Formats: sequence, structure tokens, C-alpha cells
Amino acid sequence: MKSIFRFPLFITLAGLSLASCEKFVSIDYPPTVIGVDDAFSSDASATSVVLNMYSTVRSNPTIYWTVFGGLLSDELEYTPTNSDLEQFENNTVSPLNTFVSEYIWFEGYRFIRQANMAIEGISKSPGMTEAGKKQLLGESKFWRAYALFHLVNYFGDVPLTVSSDEFLNAGLPRTPAAQVWAQVITDLKDAKASLPTAYVGSLRTRINKHTASALLARAYLYTKDYANAAAEASEVIGSGTYSLGDLSTTFVNNSNETIFQTATLLGFTRLGANYRTSNPNAAPGFVLKSNFVRSFEAGDKRRTAWVDSMTIGSTVYQRINKYKLQTATAGNENNVMFRLAEQYLIRAEAQANLNQFTAAKADLDIVRSRAGLSASTATTQSALLAAILQERKVEFFGEFGHRWFDLKRTNQADAVLTPIKPGWKTTGLLMPIPSTQLEANPALTQNSGY
Repeated sequence: MKSIFRFPLFITLAGLSLASCEKFVSIDYPPTVIGVDDAFSSDASATSVVLNMYSTVRSNPTIYWTVFGGLLSDELEYTPTNSDLEQFENNTVSPLNTFVSEYIWFEGYRFIRQANMAIEGISKSPGMTEAGKKQLLGESKFWRAYALFHLVNYFGDVPLTVSSDEFLNAGLPRTPAAQVWAQVITDLKDAKASLPTAYVGSLRTRINKHTASALLARAYLYTKDYANAAAEASEVIGSGTYSLGDLSTTFVNNSNETIFQTATLLGFTRLGANYRTSNPNAAPGFVLKSNFVRSFEAGDKRRTAWVDSMTIGSTVYQRINKYKLQTATAGNENNVMFRLAEQYLIRAEAQANLNQFTAAKADLDIVRSRAGLSASTATTQSALLAAILQERKVEFFGEFGHRWFDLKRTNQADAVLTPIKPGWKTTGLLMPIPSTQLEANPALTQNSGY
């Protein structure tokens, strides 16, 4: 389908293509294709395969998995006209929705297939060093966990595959969400054990041990394993590697708050390209809902640093201003995927659930202080959890669907969305399994309400 997202088309050469199917006819590979065995014959060639996963997540998942969550929640609205995206905004998503089938389901499983092929190829490679295998297996397992994390959050029960065998995968039934979450956590624990603390390369654009801990803390929080969530967040916070800085520089590529970011080609992001606009007569593709902007407390510096507005005719559009660049030739912005503020709020929420109220409030106030706000007045568990949820709302808007996932996992979606979305039904907490997948695989079943 034709993409409606505003971003120039770049052609990136991955350096190789993987031929995975059994050869029924004995013919040579085309000169531009590298076979599976050759792809994992050395540390250098295997690194090229793994780095291609970074390229994949930098492109489609970065923007799609972010804006879909924003539209489904009380956060974003889409300014042009597109019936499929309007279904997200109205929470009336159809099993025929092409964005669900192509950019959540297909992109998720395409990404998992890349990771599975890398894990298999690296594991059996006779030509790689043990150090190279350890590093690249850690990165590959992290990326598989990352894709599974999003699939289970969007769909609930989903087919769980840890094999690159397409014939086996084509007929898999849905796996209970609890087992999918268990695989996410297993992969992240393996990744953490394999990855170094030091970053490979510059600007924190390769996954390290703390990146695995950051996603593991999030996974433990989502599955209500609060002790482990607090422990993983504490490892990141206590490492001394990261610090909260000025709000105006949080999303520049050398920010010390960044735990992990994917490198961009020219120094500007797809998020910036869709949240900003260089045309004074055209609205950005995605803007904040007015009610969302009004939810900031008086004096919150994030309201002025991370939100601005533009007026076209009589309409005022509230723009996300976290990423300042919508285009560039040598910009200084990357896609920030994990940052320190989340670890403080993960630990705060985990501690509140563990009845450690003083510690929870201290972590919450660290984030509030950076935003220019006074200490929270919350003292009870319910008040602290509500304050932390609000803090997450105004801290992570426009970032990777945090708000949508937060409303779902805290059981707040009905209360928040019913008053503002006439089409809202509780069954909308899960996306429909795409009709194309149900037709192709009889073992699949549809989610309730579709």
C-alpha cells in the first residue's frame, strides 16, 4: 500500500540478503545474494546481518508502533484524511485494516524472522569467535524480545515462534500471552548476560547490558513482577552511566539521559518529520489532542519545552516539540528508544506496589523536579499510583505507544476513553487478528468483539 507518512524515501543497502529456503534445484546464488552459511561465516559478516535489524526498527516500527498507540489512546490525532488511521483514532479498528496487517502484524513477524535467522546462524557458525557470538546473540535476542513485546501488547495471544522455518511457522496457533511474556523475559535475561556494559561504537546506537535491563524492567512491570522490575531499574539507575539533563537537550544524539537510540541517516527522525512541518501552510501529520495538552500542571516545563503550536486559519495545532528537526542534511537527532526517566518511574511504580511509599515518592519527585514541579503530595498507594501514571503521561507522550500500553495495563482505558471516544468498547483493548492471516492460517482465532 502507499504510505501516508511524511518522510523522504531513502534506499539503504543492507549488504546482503539471506536465502533461507531449501534449494530444490541446484543453482548458484545471484552475485548480489549471500547464502545463510556465508552470512554467518565470520564476525564481520554476521555483524552485517544483525545491524540490518537496527535498520529495520529505525524505519517502520519506530513511527508506526508509536503513532498507532498514540491514536488509540487520548494522546494523538491525525490531521489529514485516511480511513484506516481514523479507525485507530476512533477505536473502531477493523480486521481488514491494512495498517494492522502490514505494520503491526507483518512488521513484527518479519522482525522476529530476522532475529530467529540470526540466532540460528550465529549459534551454529564454525567461523565466528566466541566473543563475537556472545555479542551478536545478545543483540538478536533483545530484538526478538522487543518485537514480541509489541505483538503481545497489541494482540494478546499471538503465535510464538523461535524458529526461522517458514513452513512450521505458517500453521502455528496463538500462544497464551503468559507464555509469550515468559519468552520475552527469557530472551532479555539471555541478552543481558551476553552483552557488555560498554557501548560498541559511538552515541549509544548499539544495544548494551543496560538496554536489556531497561526493557526487562518494563516487561517485569507489565507482568506485575514488581520486585524484579525495581531491581532491573535500579541496576540502570545505579550504574552511574546516565543522568537527567535539561529538557531542551533530552532528544539530541549526545544526551546523557539516553540509554539506547537508533541512528538516523541524516540526523533527523521520522517522528520529527511527522510531528513537525517545514510548510507554514500545512499541519503536521500527527498532533496532540487539546485535552491532552490541558492535562499538564501549571509550571510544568515540559509543556513549554516539548509542546508548541501553529495556527492555520482559525485552527490551532498543538505540536510535539521533542524532536526539533523535520529535515536535515547533518542533524543531531536520533530515535531515542530508552531513556533514564522511564527507569525512575518504573522503579517508583514498582515500589508503590510493594508498599515502599517513601522510596516511590522520591523517584517520582526526581522526574518532577527536572520538569520544574514541586514534590508530589501523594502519600497513599492509590494516590501514588495515580500520580505516577499522570507523570508517565506527560513525560512519554509521542514515544513508542507508552500511553496506550499504560491505559491498558492499569485498567484505566474504559474510564479515560469512554467520555472522549463514542466508538470505544472494552474489546478495543486488543487489536483484531488481520483477516488475511485468518484466511491463510486456519489455526488462528479472532479476538473477541471483531
